[in-house]
Amino acid sequence: MAFDLHVKPRSIREAIISQRLENSEETGEAIYGFRGKTFYPKVVSLPIEIPVYRLENCRTFSRQQAIVARENLGKEYFLKGQENTEAQKKQHVILAELAKHGSETVTPIMKVLEEEGQREHILITKTGVVVNGNLRLSAMRELARQSDGSVKLRFQHVNCAVLPSNTTRDEIDDIEADLQACSHTKREYDWIGDAWLIRRQVDKGRSTKEVSNRLRRSRSEIENVLQALDEANLYLQEWICKPGEYNNVQEGQQIFSDIPKSIAGKNESLKDGCRAIAWSIYEQRDKISGRIYRLNSSFGKLAPKVLEQLEERLEIEPDETTVSGDFAVDIEGNDTFKDYTPIIAALRSEQNKDESIDLLIEACETAIELDKGVKNELAALKALGHINSNVTSIDVSYASQGTLSRMMKHIDTIRAGLDKIEDAITKRLKSTADTT
Repeated sequence: MAFDLHVKPRSIREAIISQRLENSEETGEAIYGFRGKTFYPKVVSLPIEIPVYRLENCRTFSRQQAIVARENLGKEYFLKGQENTEAQKKQHVILAELAKHGSETVTPIMKVLEEEGQREHILITKTGVVVNGNLRLSAMRELARQSDGSVKLRFQHVNCAVLPSNTTRDEIDDIEADLQACSHTKREYDWIGDAWLIRRQVDKGRSTKEVSNRLRRSRSEIENVLQALDEANLYLQEWICKPGEYNNVQEGQQIFSDIPKSIAGKNESLKDGCRAIAWSIYEQRDKISGRIYRLNSSFGKLAPKVLEQLEERLEIEPDETTVSGDFAVDIEGNDTFKDYTPIIAALRSEQNKDESIDLLIEACETAIELDKGVKNELAALKALGHINSNVTSIDVSYASQGTLSRMMKHIDTIRAGLDKIEDAITKRLKSTADTT
């Protein structure tokens, strides 16, 4: 980090900004809908070290939480660290890193500023807290002083549009939400930051319809984002025991969005089973060939079949819990539901976890193939051909000693499965012979 950040006392920042506002006649870009009308803020030029980052920032929320967890800081470290130099330094590192990176379609902010200089005003409060433009400020600060100690004069000052002195926290939140609704700013948020921005709007007592109108998105999308955030929080807390460490769910937006639809209408025991399947798939996604979303049906409509096959593969004694009264759920014509706790425990257990996950993936693949075969009379033949091809290609010469016992278990399971298939085929052949 080239820029040496030190937070100026709030009173000094406010005095400098007030003095410059008195001498300013320049106005910035209009802020529409501010207090029910269009507001034109005054613009001032400030030394680059004066503004402070807004730490209650949804764009950086998930990265902040990762730092809190990694460094064992208090949960409200950033929320209460607005005037703290160390917290501001950590925020600068987060923002500067984001400013350096773009995508295939988006040029990094730091590169744009280096080539073109500052073109948009940074929006700040009367005390210098940045409401919009945190990324740009971090980039300018990095560009202001190079690692060799040299200084770029054009980045020694930053042009800022200033909000009224009595602007409230809720109004600042609304400005952030309004800016997020604009297509050119939405790209800067990860999905967790976007979800927390929505959550903050709802927590103010606003309906999902009101929030959808403000963010210019459909109500169903708003509701699904909130449900996905709830599922991600549940996964972090219940499955991997790392609450708040959102870096662990950044790749899971799709699967956490799909879980609520997949478990809808199911009893609580089956919901737990569905989540265990989905969470295991996500946690072990690197083991799965192809897109993991192709396995979605395995924690949806096919979940009972997957859990049944997994129970058999794990050699768990089947168990049923009888339910009566208002909470009875009719499954396959009776008033009982399966207790999937032993299966879930096996998936969570660190002992033999690799084997359990391998068996789960096999169960998912099998259930999906069998489901396809309901309308495909050649599916069984193709599946056996696929198994035959895989079996004949196995070479155990280079297998590690530690995998041999696990392979023997697989062989026993495969052999038992083939015996069942052979019995079924024999019965059908005999039945066909008897009728001819």
